[in-house]
Amino acid sequence: MIDKAHELPVTWQVQLLDLPRSTVFYRPQPMSESDHQLMRRIDKLHLDHPFAGARMLRHMLRLEKMAVGRQHISTLMKKMGIEALYRKANTSRRNQAHRRS
Repeated sequence: MIDKAHELPVTWQVQLLDLPRSTVFYRPQPMSESDHQLMRRIDKLHLDHPFAGARMLRHMLRLEKMAVGRQHISTLMKKMGIEALYRKANTSRRNQAHRRS
């Protein structure tokens, strides 16, 4: 789509395609080895305890002497597509106490 060797400047090409200019120059950063190890450990813990969320996983990892924050665990869980399994609110169902006339 964007050709940096084209005679039209990159900023104009980006404007024509209605894209932010930062997307053209962004280079994704590789993940560190420590994050890969942490993701493997989170995955194993999630298989053993599928109901555990980021807070509970943080507590389990701290018991294993791994100092890691809840937000970092939450970010890695989102990257892996992991979500705690628990009963969520059923907001689609009508409440019988709130009848419509």
